[in-house]
Amino acid sequence: MALRKASAYSKRYARPYTRKSKKSATSYIKTVPNSKIVKFKMGDIKGFDKGEYKIQIHVISKENCQVRDNSIEAVRQYFNRFLQTKMGKEFYLGVQIYPHHIQRENKMLTGAGADRMQTGMSRSFGKTMGRAALVKPNQVLFILGIKTPKAEVEARKLIRAVKARLPCKVRTETIKAPVKA
Repeated sequence: MALRKASAYSKRYARPYTRKSKKSATSYIKTVPNSKIVKFKMGDIKGFDKGEYKIQIHVISKENCQVRDNSIEAVRQYFNRFLQTKMGKEFYLGVQIYPHHIQRENKMLTGAGADRMQTGMSRSFGKTMGRAALVKPNQVLFILGIKTPKAEVEARKLIRAVKARLPCKVRTETIKAPVKA
């Protein structure tokens, strides 16, 4: 089954009523789809925790939107692949958003005789088809930890290429740690 395009979901920010209960009779969401994100922290995690990465680039959202889990995973794979080829193990990549929001789809039939088979909007709750992260303005999406200014230039090129894979407008913010004398 092919995914519907993100514009069917990404512009509607309000969280619809999705009840998940321990009692199956009162639970509207019968199954929660698995998240497609494999890892949330990559690279030299211990070095980042120790503070070895003096340059941090934050990818920050400018607007409200829903970022689907497959979009987050595509960006993560792109970053990870190119950071490993350019810098080896000398980087840190952290995904800061988690897809909690469950998306539903009320499938409509097409073709001859479809009007006799579907219920239209009378029972339109929909079946689960994916997950998304509800993103607010000025929320950090990804953190890239880098050691050298030369690597920062390469990382900024990667971020420019990644912007097309995200449904919202993003900006970058560089945070440089003070150098100890």
